[in-house]
Amino acid sequence: MGEIRFYHLTERPIERALPPMLEKSLARGWRVVVQGTDADRLERLSGALWSREGFLPHGTASDGHGGRQPIWLTAGTDRPNRPNTLFLIDGAEAEHAEMAALDMVAIVFNGADDDAVATARVQWRAVTAAGVKAVYWAETPDGGWVRKAESGGAG
Repeated sequence: MGEIRFYHLTERPIERALPPMLEKSLARGWRVVVQGTDADRLERLSGALWSREGFLPHGTASDGHGGRQPIWLTAGTDRPNRPNTLFLIDGAEAEHAEMAALDMVAIVFNGADDDAVATARVQWRAVTAAGVKAVYWAETPDGGWVRKAESGGAG
């Protein structure tokens, strides 16, 4: 089992912060699911991934062919591409057993949204109470990341 990373966005919206994270995941050979809570928002995110420089191969249920997609965007729990990496956005949650089976889980949340911060705090407590290694990353003004906290995990 890998670790669960919490990414606290303070400088960029998810549409700008997520693509570099996905690029790094693909460069490592990982298959990714991005799970949100709003299908319309995920379709907009998909559009942003299609139209940006440095296209990221991905799909949604409306695109089909989920098993062939290196990145799958969903508002549900479908995992047709057999991912080893999961990005949870907009307060999405996954079962601890599923998270434990993955190489990496990233919980990405908007620091300007009090509800999102509160949800991330609840998720942090649940993860650490389960004995899973959790790492908190804060966004820097230049769009980078700095490691701010870490739980010990089970080993």
